[in-house]
Amino acid sequence: MSNDETPHVTLHLCPAEVWNAQRNAETYLPEAYALDGFIHCTDGDGELVAVGNRYYKADAREFVVLSVDLGANDSKWIYEDPARIFPHIYGPIAPAAVVGIRQVLRDGDGTFTGIGKFTS
Repeated sequence: MSNDETPHVTLHLCPAEVWNAQRNAETYLPEAYALDGFIHCTDGDGELVAVGNRYYKADAREFVVLSVDLGANDSKWIYEDPARIFPHIYGPIAPAAVVGIRQVLRDGDGTFTGIGKFTS
């Protein structure tokens, strides 16, 4: 956990197939973890939609948004951006720390348009 932040819920965007393959494991790591060394997260639905459009618009896979309770996850996390919108988690996410899962809404051209209601 960050030394200077109260634990809170942040959002993590990932392909549904990646989450579904790991959701019953002890921990979850995204596809780019070995390359990045941390897990990208975003605070706020609008910011997350913008991230999706910036980085994943061409990826036709179905995406989900994980709501992660940083206080229930054992991995260290910190903000490294001046606006304090994008926390980075340095370690895995425990599936038990995922307090909600929502589908991502997209247009036919792949544009991320919003986030749906909570699912299982």
